[in-house]
Amino acid sequence: MRGIFFLIVIFLAFVLQTRVSIIGISPNLTAALAYYFGLRNGETKGMLFGAFIGIIEDSLSGGILGPNLIGKGLVGFISSFMSGSFFRWTPVLGIIGIFFLTSFDGFVVFLSKAIFEHMPRGISNAISVILVTAVLNSLLGIFLRPRDED
Repeated sequence: MRGIFFLIVIFLAFVLQTRVSIIGISPNLTAALAYYFGLRNGETKGMLFGAFIGIIEDSLSGGILGPNLIGKGLVGFISSFMSGSFFRWTPVLGIIGIFFLTSFDGFVVFLSKAIFEHMPRGISNAISVILVTAVLNSLLGIFLRPRDED
């Protein structure tokens, strides 16, 4: 039952990601899902879930397989370290964490495509799109919290 719920959430994230945009830039909801799953379930499950979302996104994009797999997998892995005894959880930490991890994912995907495929867009344009996407995702950081903070 829980697996079906996550498949529906993944499907909705992909649909909303293509339909919702602000100033022509969509939020990266798949990175937010990887962030949330890693935050709640630890590094191994977060990395595997992020990689699963990433391979689906790579398959749907029609480009090379791997950039989103690596980016989302790393987001799921790194976000797991934001919960626990190292950080005291606050909504501000959630905003900062999702902002930097969404930016990290965007740069990993951009650099992977620039190196192994073709330059998807100019570097200055890519930086502005990545930062606006990270700002849009950072609004979710207020609501996404670790399991032990519920």
